[in-house]
Amino acid sequence: MNIKTFLLQKINQALLFITNKSVSNLIQIQQSTKSKFGDYQVNGLITISKKLHIPVEELAKKIIELIDLNDIAKTTKIEQPGFINIFLNPKWVSHQINNIFSEPRLGIAPVTPKTIVIDYSSPNIAKEMHVGHLRSTVIGDSVARILSFLGHNVIRVNHIGDWGTQFGMLIAYIEKNIQPEFLLNKSIQLSTLEYFYQEAKKIYDIDPDFAELSRNYVLKLQKGDKYCCQIWKRLVDISISNNQNIYIRLNVTLKKRNIMGESFYNNMLPNIISDLKNKGLAIKSNGAIVVPLKNYNNKNGTPFGVIIQKKDGAYLYSTTDIACIKYRCKILHADRIIYYIDSRQKQHIMQAQEIAHKAGYLDKSVLLEHHICGMLLGTDKKPFKTRSGNALKLKTLLDEALKRARLLILSKNSNLKHAQINKLAHIISIGAIKYSELSKNRIINYIFDWNNMLKFEGNTAPYIQYACTRIFSIFERSKTIDSQLKQNNIQLETQEEKLLAICLLQFEETITTVANQGTPHILCSYLYKLSMLFSSFYENCPIIKITNIHIKYSRLKLASITVRILKKGLNLLGIKTIRHM
Repeated sequence: MNIKTFLLQKINQALLFITNKSVSNLIQIQQSTKSKFGDYQVNGLITISKKLHIPVEELAKKIIELIDLNDIAKTTKIEQPGFINIFLNPKWVSHQINNIFSEPRLGIAPVTPKTIVIDYSSPNIAKEMHVGHLRSTVIGDSVARILSFLGHNVIRVNHIGDWGTQFGMLIAYIEKNIQPEFLLNKSIQLSTLEYFYQEAKKIYDIDPDFAELSRNYVLKLQKGDKYCCQIWKRLVDISISNNQNIYIRLNVTLKKRNIMGESFYNNMLPNIISDLKNKGLAIKSNGAIVVPLKNYNNKNGTPFGVIIQKKDGAYLYSTTDIACIKYRCKILHADRIIYYIDSRQKQHIMQAQEIAHKAGYLDKSVLLEHHICGMLLGTDKKPFKTRSGNALKLKTLLDEALKRARLLILSKNSNLKHAQINKLAHIISIGAIKYSELSKNRIINYIFDWNNMLKFEGNTAPYIQYACTRIFSIFERSKTIDSQLKQNNIQLETQEEKLLAICLLQFEETITTVANQGTPHILCSYLYKLSMLFSSFYENCPIIKITNIHIKYSRLKLASITVRILKKGLNLLGIKTIRHM
């Protein structure tokens, strides 16, 4: 049961009876931060009392008289200046926990499925992935996992940058400086293609003839020229293979079938142009095709238009993004579209969205959300880069984390076999990097810190992974199986047991919040809190050595549910657990 949703429904029913008006948008229910204020706190009563001209204490008393919490709440109290504190009934909590023990979905009911498109990662072709791609990739993938777990039809989309000016530059450079047959070499590395791109860009910026040749190749590519398409396809294939290795290493669920890059929409672009012109949305201006937008101003404060086709006939990113929205709505039938892209792309996406709305491609019923991602910073509070000033390659980051994890493992246990060390180092390093990203609110910039990332204490992946191994160890020592635990009900005798049990019940509302807001850091905070509460429970409530068999099984049952939720939670973050650390 989602306790927060249940309580909110009950409060709103009481308010509707009192006022005969809907004020549900003003009520807030949150988990109490301190146990003396109960388990849940009702906020918003002060605002409602002013709106209804009813003293806040009188309003709170009427709500308490009317809400029917049956056996759920042991006590409800009014707290000044205008809150209602709800203390859950331990007997009800134990009954709910007992039910969760037998459920493979840990008490989380599937939702009414919607089709949800999630656009994330989106690396550029002919360039190695760098740390700037990490955040979008791991956050988007975690949200995709969570929405899938809830029962939605999730369509993962990797909108790679596989089209545009850079390919004209690369084709021109390869033709002038490299034999095209060189690209047939199967051992060619992505780093080599990136070097080609960097050299091509230098020439493009200083040589007008090379720039003109590059633009011509872009047009030829857009029109399907066989020679250009052959080189382009090889560039794309090399890049995709390299990126896929990174995804596998990161335990990210993106596959080659999820790629819908800019080139995917190329055949739609001529129809997009003609349709926008026919609907009176696009006009010709200085030889280019432009969609005027009244709500956007340039630096001079005057409205400007979005160019969708240049005067030489070439299309732009904005054209592709409009086609992209149309495809997702009309072909994929999306109910919700989520973009995990850089905060600097906000205006660009909003412009494409407005044009798609006006053209009738994007229905008002479809939720289109830009889930902004902040930047990864170095200790100098500038974008995280190498000493040479370049963006740090993602492979370099993963290699360094693996190296540090190996050293950490050897410092704690030098007797492990080489294969064990490698497996542990891989799982711990990847988990640490991903959790470091996922545990921060996605909208903020944050400072990357190696020392904090691999700690076995605090809000880190190793701390939560270690909590799992501790519980696995308890069951190995107790030699208890699930069938024995099923026959015994959970008894919440101590404060530590009660707090742990209530936290276990809050898994569903945590998952629901993350699914609605696209904020995995809330799940990270929950798993950290659960790990800490289990640690307190473990230290204060004997499990293995206790003589009362009913209490022993009750506590083992709590431990069993805890490790299942920790494991599932980490899995939804894309992080693996291990039985021994």
